[in-house]
Amino acid sequence: MILVNIVISIAIMIGLQLLGMVIFNWMTPYNDMEELKRGNKAAALAMGGKFIGTAIILGVSAYTNTSIWFMILWFAVGYVCLIAVYWIFEWVTPTIKVSDALKEGNVAVGILLCMVFIGMAFAVSSLII
Repeated sequence: MILVNIVISIAIMIGLQLLGMVIFNWMTPYNDMEELKRGNKAAALAMGGKFIGTAIILGVSAYTNTSIWFMILWFAVGYVCLIAVYWIFEWVTPTIKVSDALKEGNVAVGILLCMVFIGMAFAVSSLII
């Protein structure tokens, strides 16, 4: 029975991680995969930050909850915070259109956004505990 629960939990975690990446891809006005194929390091950094941020929130929500439903709930709360931080970051940097800068390959913006996602994931994870 324990093995079945572990397999189900891992399957749900993989599904949530993939869903999170798909939603982030929909949010950007460019295609993340096309930018990766072009070798766009800025887009890769931003995407990596989204992935790590999502994984941090997912990992903490899985670790701190014994119910799969609560894990999903807390992941959703944390994920909404990551989405919000993207739009807030875009808003507080009015001289830089973040999505355009990433598409153009501005690595500095990619690094900063990556760190913003990771930092927010750690901050939000402290609320989940």
